[in-house]
Amino acid sequence: MVNAEVSKSGNESPLAVIRKFSRRVQGTGLIQLSRKRRYYSRNTSKAVAKKRALKRIKRRDEFKRLVKEGKAVETPQRRGYQNRPQTSASPQRESGVPATPARFGEDTPIAR
Repeated sequence: MVNAEVSKSGNESPLAVIRKFSRRVQGTGLIQLSRKRRYYSRNTSKAVAKKRALKRIKRRDEFKRLVKEGKAVETPQRRGYQNRPQTSASPQRESGVPATPARFGEDTPIAR
């Protein structure tokens, strides 16, 4: 068991001491541990874990094959906005008519 002690220093308010204590308790990891132990969860057996892993590998291979054949579209990894396409200030269609602002997913080549 880990003890979390806090002492009042100088003219510190009682609320500040309580906040300091809360941070100290969170730092020990006691709350996280007790919430984790709240409900019992069985460990998965090696056989079940292996089956899941094999299924996952098979699914990934199948998806890669479909992407190669052009039957599925590979979505880019979501890691911020680095790969986001830049849109011009006033987009125009091929006919010269200004386009309305594109909604989510409408700027893909397929949607046009």
